[in-house]
Amino acid sequence: MFKKFTNGCVRVVNRWLPDPFLFAIILTIVVFIAALAGTQQTPMELVNAWGNSDGFWSLLSFSMQMALVLVLGSAMASAKVCKKALSAIAALAHDKKSAILVTTFVSTICCWLNWGFGLIAGALLAKAVARRVPDVDYPLLIASAYSGFVIWHAGLSGSIPLQIGAAGGTEILGVNYFAPTSATLFHPMNLLMVGVILVLMPFINYAMHPDAAHTIAVDPSLLVDEEERTYKRETPADKIEHSRILWLITLVLGFVYIVYYFVTKGFSLDLNIVNMIFLFLGILLHGDLRKYVDAIGDAASGAAGILLQFPFYAGIMGLMVATNPETQVSLAGIIADFFVSISNEITFPVLTFLSAGIINFFVPSGGGQWAVQAPIVMPAATEMGIEYGRAAMAIAWGDQWTNMIQPFWALPALGIAGLSARNIMGYLVIVTIFTGVVACGGFVLWGLFF
Repeated sequence: MFKKFTNGCVRVVNRWLPDPFLFAIILTIVVFIAALAGTQQTPMELVNAWGNSDGFWSLLSFSMQMALVLVLGSAMASAKVCKKALSAIAALAHDKKSAILVTTFVSTICCWLNWGFGLIAGALLAKAVARRVPDVDYPLLIASAYSGFVIWHAGLSGSIPLQIGAAGGTEILGVNYFAPTSATLFHPMNLLMVGVILVLMPFINYAMHPDAAHTIAVDPSLLVDEEERTYKRETPADKIEHSRILWLITLVLGFVYIVYYFVTKGFSLDLNIVNMIFLFLGILLHGDLRKYVDAIGDAASGAAGILLQFPFYAGIMGLMVATNPETQVSLAGIIADFFVSISNEITFPVLTFLSAGIINFFVPSGGGQWAVQAPIVMPAATEMGIEYGRAAMAIAWGDQWTNMIQPFWALPALGIAGLSARNIMGYLVIVTIFTGVVACGGFVLWGLFF
């Protein structure tokens, strides 16, 4: 019965889910119409909210960061020593079951430690596992690698718990809200929910593995490594490009700053420092500046989807938060207000989680999610006497939950894997249902016993 349901989800997604770029266009149209009806703004006001610098172009910096996560991670992984490390972990997989279990478990831990690292490490590990177990279902293997991303916002790089847990807290509508990480990331209930997913999700993923007749093996061409380039060192320019002195100076500059960063800021990871680590580790592992330049060139084509689609998602965010100047009503506010209005002290975090999951389809960014929902959820939490940590984590869990069926964040992993969103989303529907049940149950227990 379970496999029939899974196979049905896969067939429906393969048949109906368009390319992620077309998905973004369709979402744009849906949100535009909904905002038009719900906020009573004029079409021109919404077009302006969609296309201005606070809309369509508001994620330029973030788009570059995400493109670099993919390009720098891929370039680093193409170094010989990194390939050997991935192969060593992949050696734990010796059949279909262990392939899925190892990939899911390792990628989930990596995403909990840092979401940017986990996205790339999971996809690269999946490809290394596919080399060792070529008869495993490749789309399910990549889906398993990406499924670990479902706990990123409950982990060490979660932007919402880190923001509300920062020294002095965070100010929302003139009021300061603070919840230490002991009340968010390291709260026993948050750790329990993460632990349940970490232990059970690998087996959920393996239970979806299709039979031999329906298994889609990896295309061997996706696993073929290009022959190692040979370089001539005949001209002065050639010698400069391969200079060990310039290579060493570059490394010293980069790693001195990285050490300084952690000494002065502690173990606080963000996209910029993760990308800097990827960059200079890549230069170190390739052992040569010219080789690294070529590795970046090989990896850059995989970022095409990010560069094309992220501006459209930024435009969707602009539509979601566009406020009627007279009524001060936004579409995101309407959705969040509805869930707040039907809540009590126990159900409020659960309904906040569900509303965050819905809004995440249209605002697929942790920072954007917080900006949209915090002004509604946090004052309501004060009125109901709900701890700020529980309310904040309800938004965080909702933000990460529907990432499984929203192609936005899967693009880096798909670029590395050489697949499209429709190849993996059918499996991720099951992951979404499973993690949704865990989160809803967890927040109910959180309210009843903590």
